[in-house]
Amino acid sequence: MNVYQEITLLPDADISLSFLWQNVFQQVHIALVENKVGPNQSAIAVGFPDYRNARFPLGKRLRLFANDREALEALNINQWLNRLEDYVHIKAIKAVPDDVTYVSFVRKQVKSPQRIERDMAQKAALWAEKSGKPLAECLLELEKSQPTGHCKLPFIYLHSQQTKQRAPDKNSKFPLFIEQHQQVESVQGAFDCFGLGKLAASQQAIATVPHF
Repeated sequence: MNVYQEITLLPDADISLSFLWQNVFQQVHIALVENKVGPNQSAIAVGFPDYRNARFPLGKRLRLFANDREALEALNINQWLNRLEDYVHIKAIKAVPDDVTYVSFVRKQVKSPQRIERDMAQKAALWAEKSGKPLAECLLELEKSQPTGHCKLPFIYLHSQQTKQRAPDKNSKFPLFIEQHQQVESVQGAFDCFGLGKLAASQQAIATVPHF
């Protein structure tokens, strides 16, 4: 990733930072879907320079990264954020500095408490059928290792564009949990349509973005 464009969110007394993140990142997601280069694959990556270093877990800045200036110019993020122009400051495209570190921002799949309960009930029923034990006994045993639905990672509430396209009647809103991984060097790889890193071709490392 050689170039970037920085977006600063500008909350006020009426518009909270969390509400702004939802609206700004939703538009970024739509822009990446509309400009995707493959199934759930984007040439543009996102970065959060203030990740967990500010009062709000994601801070106030979002960066868009690309391998070349033409990709960011083609995306034209100003157009997608036009209706939010009073609440964002979009800087010009710049070259990534030489002295940077590298991180991966990835999506963390977190099950809801309802999904966990449903999965546990299905597992208990299957176990009871195979073992011949009472269902209540199987449920009690599984509860000892039941995962928690609580996650402390920063997240943004979004509507999935791909879910809306596949099933318009299905509720597409979900929390996008974002996890940061420090990396020792740059890793070339793919990014999804949230701009988050995916496993590189080697399946041993996740695509990185510059961090500065």
